[in-house]
Amino acid sequence: MARIGIITCSNCTQDLDCASVVCLGDMRKRKGFFKDYPADEKLDLVGIINCSGCPTVGAPEKILRRVRSVADFRIDALHFSFCMTALCPFKKKYEEVIRAAYPEISIVMGTHEPMDTKVLQNEVKNLLCADRYTMADSIKGLPKKQ
Repeated sequence: MARIGIITCSNCTQDLDCASVVCLGDMRKRKGFFKDYPADEKLDLVGIINCSGCPTVGAPEKILRRVRSVADFRIDALHFSFCMTALCPFKKKYEEVIRAAYPEISIVMGTHEPMDTKVLQNEVKNLLCADRYTMADSIKGLPKKQ
């Protein structure tokens, strides 16, 4: 049995409400980056974590607090979700830090079959920067935008 953890982009999961549906679907169907596991080996999803947010250039080890929450349950592999591989400017440093702290865990750079990275980056930018009605708007009594 392969015990798997998945790490996702905090912007995508927390700000954009991604539920990791495609990542999990490809794991169940053994597609994308899950296709290389032996067909007769059960895949056990131990947990999904999201990144810890921007670590600044000085504290990439911040990610280890999140990774520990699945590593302590003996995962064999940690998959960086497609959004992490396509969007995260710290992914290489995170990979390096995680490998050093948990050399027994295999790091897999991907989950589901990727779409065009530039398309995803543009879509995420548009979603993260879109106008929205905020608490400050409500306090000021401003009308909701349609």
